[in-house]
Amino acid sequence: MSQKIALVTGASRGFGAAVAEVLASNGYHVIALARTVGALEELDDRIQAAGGAATLVPLDICDEQGLKRLCLSVHERWGKLNLWVHSAIFAGPLSPVGHVPHSDWDKTLAVNIHAMQRLVSMVEPLLKAGNGRAVLPIDDTVAGAKFFASYGAAKAAQRAIWDSWAAESVTTGPDVTTFAPEPMPTALRARFYPGEDRNKLVAPMTEARRLLTELKEQGA
Repeated sequence: MSQKIALVTGASRGFGAAVAEVLASNGYHVIALARTVGALEELDDRIQAAGGAATLVPLDICDEQGLKRLCLSVHERWGKLNLWVHSAIFAGPLSPVGHVPHSDWDKTLAVNIHAMQRLVSMVEPLLKAGNGRAVLPIDDTVAGAKFFASYGAAKAAQRAIWDSWAAESVTTGPDVTTFAPEPMPTALRARFYPGEDRNKLVAPMTEARRLLTELKEQGA
């Protein structure tokens, strides 16, 4: 099959949604995964209006059986993935280390570490079949910043997992890379930096197009 297939996890809003739109408008069939059905449907409307195509997957990435069914369906329908952009993340409210609720720590571990590692194990064979690439958006500015204990720990742990996967895959594939978007006026950032001048931030679509440009330059 010549058509390129991309999985975007965390595709309902922000950078993930922008990536899904940009990929779909550039010939990818996008598998858009997120929990929020309404936001996925709005994304699909935008993709279709631009002439693209998407498969919507309303799913919590902590649903391991659901992820297994998804990957089996991808294998049966397309036999491969050419690209995976993992933009899904749980971010609890900012808080001093000693005041982060146990429930937030538990969800941080479940969504940002356990689910991501399980996704890697399930998606890797599909990426290998498609000579594909996996991309993780990163933010190295938050680790160690005050009040960012849970979110900073999540981003640092994800980066560590991804970097290890990249090192392990040099000779066997898939191609595992990271991408550092410029600060964007997303809903998540608004929670972290209320009152910030959002006019100075870079639009998610701009960063999504920059990612696509880099992928093309790297032969993806």
